[in-house]
Amino acid sequence: MNSFSIPEEVSRITKTLKESGFEAYLVGGCVRDLFLSKEPKDWDITTNAKPEEIISIFKDTFYENEYGTVGVVNADTKNESLKIVEVTPYRTEGEYTDKRRPDSVSFKATLEDDLQRRDFTINAIAFDIEKNAVVDPFNGRKDIQTGIIRTVGDPDNRFSEDGLRLLRGARIYAELGFEIEMETEKSIAKNAYLLEHIAKERIRDEFIRIIESPYPMNGVLSLHKLNLLGYIAPELLESINVEQNKAHAFDVWTHLLKTLQHSADKNWPLHIRLAALFHDISKPASRRRSKETGEWTFYGHEVLGEKTTRKIMQRLKFPKELTDKVSNLVRWHMFFSDTEQITHSAVRRLVASVGKENVWDLMNLRGCDRVGTGRPKENPYRLRKYKAMVEEVMSDPVSVGMLKIDGNKIMEITKLPAGPKIGYILHAILETALDNPNINTEETLKKMAMELSRKTEGELKTLGEKGKSKKEAEEKEKINSIRKKYWVE
Repeated sequence: MNSFSIPEEVSRITKTLKESGFEAYLVGGCVRDLFLSKEPKDWDITTNAKPEEIISIFKDTFYENEYGTVGVVNADTKNESLKIVEVTPYRTEGEYTDKRRPDSVSFKATLEDDLQRRDFTINAIAFDIEKNAVVDPFNGRKDIQTGIIRTVGDPDNRFSEDGLRLLRGARIYAELGFEIEMETEKSIAKNAYLLEHIAKERIRDEFIRIIESPYPMNGVLSLHKLNLLGYIAPELLESINVEQNKAHAFDVWTHLLKTLQHSADKNWPLHIRLAALFHDISKPASRRRSKETGEWTFYGHEVLGEKTTRKIMQRLKFPKELTDKVSNLVRWHMFFSDTEQITHSAVRRLVASVGKENVWDLMNLRGCDRVGTGRPKENPYRLRKYKAMVEEVMSDPVSVGMLKIDGNKIMEITKLPAGPKIGYILHAILETALDNPNINTEETLKKMAMELSRKTEGELKTLGEKGKSKKEAEEKEKINSIRKKYWVE
């Protein structure tokens, strides 16, 4: 006897379908989750009603696809996951010529036909709410109990129908900690090339679910073992067996995976997890042996890493905002590596570079990075020192907008007209304030503005952009130097 807790918004739909003379079952991942005593994120219903019949039964629906799935809207619920429940007719599918979607779909099918077309046995179980009855023709419950991921029928056929199923197997492995059955595993590795036919957006979405899973380290390891990682982020493969210096217990690859796993253990959000996985991705490209100490060095790997991270995320069609955030964290992750070299002025410039909203993320990434070296824990003293310094400078001016004077006030007291010179004065003031935040009072800045107004635009431009130009020149020189030594130009 099953004692599942089914939301009223869901049972109401199956009951309405049955009262209209149709069959109705819960199906797929939601049934699997119920057997795992997990709350389903989505609820899916399958029925022998055709799309137009489903639409005629419910007053609030939408239908915008080729596969018969009708969204039934529960407008009165407060639970966002129940706002829309998908109802799909039993269906059979034709050939998958493009390896992504069926050439044809037929709704003249039985429940058993519908279950037979599904990917894995653990997702090919149906549940009748009203009868409290399970339909399980492929022994999916047994595989759930034993923690096995197995395809429905011949694995080569299942994966040739939709190459994304290859990634889905690795994702379920990462989410649930299940093992992949041997023949299924062999088939995934053999058919990995099918990912070439899959849209980058679909690959990205499965990759995200792996990274956001409780066991992302296992997930990425499985991607490598199953020959899939090369179709997602081949740059990561270059880190395998790349030895590091004595501060690290692991090679670069293992370090990246352990840093990623620690970010998951801390329940950090996606952008920190991605930064954890990619933060040292360019160490192989920047590695050289020190003549003085004989140790491996990786100078500039964070600069190269930012560009590599951006390239990977753009290739996988990640949103620009997320790409910028992750790349920025990778670029600056080395800042907190040497406490003795960090000054309040340096922290203020860091905040100006990465943005106040990203500083604590950088701190959290650093903590994961440190644990990933193989050390037992993050150093409490160091963390306290970092946090104290960051908190101390958070109220200091790190951008023109935080100065106690603005362009209008400068024009008022200097009688200068609007123009580039006003901006040069503001940036010259900011350059001084970054080194000495105590000057950020209205009276002091008024005096500075008057003094600066007597300088020529050329002199002001030199003052205001001195720091910025120097920083950009150093960055460019650093990149060019690294490319000449370690990259093919």
